[in-house]
Amino acid sequence: MLAQAQTPKNVLQQDLLWFRYQNQLMISPKWLLQSEIDNRIFFGPLKEHHLVMRTQGRYNIHEQLQAGAGVTYALQHPQDPKSESKLAIPELRTQQDITLKQSVWKVSLYHRYMVEERFIRKVKEQELQPGYNFSFRFRYRLQADIPLVKNEVQNLGLVLYDEVMVQFGRTTGKHVFDQNRMYAGLKWGVSPAWALEAGYLHWFQQRATGTDFFSRDIARVSIYHKVTLKKDDK
Repeated sequence: MLAQAQTPKNVLQQDLLWFRYQNQLMISPKWLLQSEIDNRIFFGPLKEHHLVMRTQGRYNIHEQLQAGAGVTYALQHPQDPKSESKLAIPELRTQQDITLKQSVWKVSLYHRYMVEERFIRKVKEQELQPGYNFSFRFRYRLQADIPLVKNEVQNLGLVLYDEVMVQFGRTTGKHVFDQNRMYAGLKWGVSPAWALEAGYLHWFQQRATGTDFFSRDIARVSIYHKVTLKKDDK
């Protein structure tokens, strides 16, 4: 009976495709500039859902600790792929994170703790309004990178992670729990500079009402490109 009472009553299932390109500009062994563009579209029918562009500076404090800070610009299209609305809601975020790395046998574990400051454009009656709603969001992600094949030229590995997000602020209301993402994928290092990744992501998200949820099945494809400017600090 308790389990039934806690089960969400209004869950909407959706299918999406995510395409991401990420560039890592290695300025030095300590510093890198990471930029990415992530285009997210509905599948069935094909329609734009979310465009995310992110840039951040990252600093390697030591082998097991990395810090980062940056800015994100996003455009949120209607949540219903059958909607005829052309509204795209701009969002600007700043973010800071600390990532801890652990090695367990041959597996690399990453604990990422991130805080985002979100500025989302105000909307009324499907029209953009002056000003922004502000809120904080905290994200924790536990990721495991498991090597399957590794040699001097290329490598293949399994990527697993679970990430939970909660938000707080005057405009969040009942919408404290934001979402949970679970992912499994294969990453193929084609060369020291290029890698490809494909996987499945399940995205469970609470809507603003607090009682309605999205359950999203997502096929994700990523391209990683690393450019090294300086190999040492000499």
